[in-house]
Amino acid sequence: MSVPTQPRAEAAPAATAPAPAAVGRRMLGVMLLLTALGAVLVLTAVGRVWAEGRVAGSAAGTLEVSATGSRISELPGGLALVALAAAVAVFAVRGAGRIAVGVLTLLSGLGVAATAAAGAGDSTALHAEAARKLALSGARATGISHTAWPWLALLGGLLLALAGLLTVRYGRGWPTMGSRYDAPTRKAPAKAAESPADLWKALDRGEDPTAG
Repeated sequence: MSVPTQPRAEAAPAATAPAPAAVGRRMLGVMLLLTALGAVLVLTAVGRVWAEGRVAGSAAGTLEVSATGSRISELPGGLALVALAAAVAVFAVRGAGRIAVGVLTLLSGLGVAATAAAGAGDSTALHAEAARKLALSGARATGISHTAWPWLALLGGLLLALAGLLTVRYGRGWPTMGSRYDAPTRKAPAKAAESPADLWKALDRGEDPTAG
């Protein structure tokens, strides 16, 4: 008496890993999003007030003084523009050039973060603004307070640095500009004529039949 055998369970199909090209395109989109968001955060933050206070005037009473991020330091805004330009340059270079662009973006983002952190507690620009308003070189601001805008700029810098890391890691596989952006190739010379009639026809067309 034969024992009935149980049907063999079919193996579940293995999950297919995403193609490298698909991963590369996805990372390209993430890089562009991080660069745009980071640059917007930085450029918005540097235009806002980072420090504010008061200065006592002899006749005008107490004056309110404030200093924006760009007055405290122009570096964060400038580095954010560099990162934006680098994101555009990604499509114009390839190979090792992509790595260089990624490193530039990474360093720009870290520079933004470092200068924003340093400017979060800086009062030098505020004292300079107090001296300017009173036309007194020794005037100092009092009751100084700092806003949260420097920390928003710092966050933007970290996003830019992350975009640079993605470029270094995945940039070699990203697409480049189409062939229509390449330098025009040199036109091939006209084929040498094989008979006197061909020589005359080539001369009539304005070609040099002797070009080899």
